[in-house]
Amino acid sequence: MARGGYRPGAGRPRKEAGTVPVAKGTAAKPVETKDNAVIEDGAAAPKQKTPLEYMLGVMNDATADEARRDRLAIAAAPFMHARAEAAASGKKEQKQEAAERVAAGKFAPRGGPKLAVNNG
Repeated sequence: MARGGYRPGAGRPRKEAGTVPVAKGTAAKPVETKDNAVIEDGAAAPKQKTPLEYMLGVMNDATADEARRDRLAIAAAPFMHARAEAAASGKKEQKQEAAERVAAGKFAPRGGPKLAVNNG
């Protein structure tokens, strides 16, 4: 019995020339909007909000639930406000600064040896 090598029909089937692969479930379907207007696939879609615009819209809506508004405010805060500089330095930076302060005093490294040339 032969082992290894070429076997007819083995392996991945080849693609047919000229065909474009289509993902499953991506058939052309009309899209319905909130106002029940049907948009065909070639037509212009209405302007979509970014996630931040949506969060800010719900956050500013007085009729929305308070807990939901609070969660959206927490989620949107990093995109609206930068971190404070004091919070930017972490433990590693603080340890490095402390080590540099100690190394500058009594424990500072010595200078190299003095090289004297006597050409006499």
